[in-house]
Amino acid sequence: MLYTLPELLAVLVVAAGVFVQSRIGIGYGLLAAPILYQLNPAYVPVPILMVGFTLAVVMVIQGVRTLRWQRILPAIAARIPGAWCGALQVQAMSQALLGLLLGATLLLATLLSWQTIKLRTTTTSMTLGGFFSGLIGTATGIGGPPMALVYQEHDPAAAKAELAGFFLVGTLISLAMLYSAGQLAGSHLWLALKLLPGVALGSYLGWRSERAWPVNRIKPWILAISLTAALFPITQGLMAL
Repeated sequence: MLYTLPELLAVLVVAAGVFVQSRIGIGYGLLAAPILYQLNPAYVPVPILMVGFTLAVVMVIQGVRTLRWQRILPAIAARIPGAWCGALQVQAMSQALLGLLLGATLLLATLLSWQTIKLRTTTTSMTLGGFFSGLIGTATGIGGPPMALVYQEHDPAAAKAELAGFFLVGTLISLAMLYSAGQLAGSHLWLALKLLPGVALGSYLGWRSERAWPVNRIKPWILAISLTAALFPITQGLMAL
């Protein structure tokens, strides 16, 4: 399989995102989607979701002992209508307006969580997180922050495992909705396949760094990543208007 220079850069970008997500549970889509879009708009959202599914498989296998499927079922169920709405928005809205809407929603949730609200992993918060993760993730490929906000006070190991379980099913839901909306093509599969070495490299680096970089509290990382995830589509949307 031959690679061009931009494709090799795309693999390294994926590896960086996978490395961060393997440590704290989110970060792959946020880091990879904006850069991959600049390299080739066709990478977003379908190929990045396909690669995200592969990453979720790896992380579920790694964290299967701490994964509680029962807790994430409300989020998985809510991802279905969220992904459906996201697929409709891809069809109906301009990228500028979509970025502004989704970014503003995520920014508000992040700032409230940072200053005043301690979100708990209740059925209600899981349902809301799953819905907005489906909405944002299907439209932009960045679906981690809404669910991660729900897990910000959680044990890091359990949070990573349960987020991986959610993404394992959630990415399939999003891909199915995009397919039904006519947004999925055979060329997307080829693009995703060429990105898979990045998953292997990022996962390996994450595994090797566990002793050198212990993650005891995930809340500061999640809030910082969520804030960045909110500001990016807002900035892009304003520039495109």
